[in-house]
Amino acid sequence: MNHIRYSAAAIQTDFANPVRRSEMRKNTDRILNLIDSAVAGAVPFLPVKLVTFPEFAHAAPVFPTVKELHEKLAVEIPNEHTDRLQAKAKEYGIYIQSGSMLEIDKKYPNHVFNTTCLIGAEGILYKYRKVNTWIPYEVHSSPHDIEGYEEELFPIAKTEIGNIGTAICYDWLFPEVLRQLAMNGAEILVRVSAYMDPWNATEPMDWWTLVNRCRALENMCYVVASNQAASLKHYPPYSWSGGSMIVDFEGRVLTKASEGAGEKIVVAPIDISALRHERETRKGHHLLSHLRTEAYPVYQKHIYPPKFLKDDETLSYEGNNELIETAKKK
Repeated sequence: MNHIRYSAAAIQTDFANPVRRSEMRKNTDRILNLIDSAVAGAVPFLPVKLVTFPEFAHAAPVFPTVKELHEKLAVEIPNEHTDRLQAKAKEYGIYIQSGSMLEIDKKYPNHVFNTTCLIGAEGILYKYRKVNTWIPYEVHSSPHDIEGYEEELFPIAKTEIGNIGTAICYDWLFPEVLRQLAMNGAEILVRVSAYMDPWNATEPMDWWTLVNRCRALENMCYVVASNQAASLKHYPPYSWSGGSMIVDFEGRVLTKASEGAGEKIVVAPIDISALRHERETRKGHHLLSHLRTEAYPVYQKHIYPPKFLKDDETLSYEGNNELIETAKKK
């Protein structure tokens, strides 16, 4: 068996937020430049084969209503941005986890999704739509909440550099998301995030590092985590400290960006052969095989959302608050 070892690059960005679709192009321009830098910087060392970007690197939900997001910013996928990323992936023979963008889909006309794509030379390998939206603020939809939604919630891409899955930001505070990705076959968990202060990558509430390390060791997976690093002027009302990082399958931090906002690229080795050997031979701390799944009745009942939206309903901040209060009582 060939030894599978390469470098991954976790990249964080500091962009002004687009307020119309055409403005997304300048963000994609810079994303392509950052990929060039990540690949070039590794030329004398272990080659970069996986490059990841943070949540909202392409576009953030800067409008408070679904109607405005539909009209001004949301895009169908594939699009010109994913096409350009595919061309770059083909140029270098790499895989790119896109920053997220706001997606519209004709199959779900009243919804906007927060979506990231894994892209290789052959195109989009999967499209992941954020399942646990950051309620009450976020008014884009969770695919879980749409009655009759039939697409895979937690897709995995099986590639020559390992099996890759992703989840977006708030998803990572729900261990079940990453456990499902691991049980679906993931060996690398990509985190596409926009973690803001005070729940960021700095003490005393370094949730970012805590959660990344826990999800890695719980699932015997590498974690490649790109975090938003926008300055306050670019993404008010919050400030952002980045801290993009890579963690190995035993929870060791292999690399972490220095604190503070701004563009940064951090690179670390991914050894899929070592991970597979550990999964095959280990008896102790093999958490995926030690699961007593039927012991947890909490997962056998429905909590959130307390009701599915009707076809003509759209999400709102006020409506999200009402759903949260109802879910608390359950």
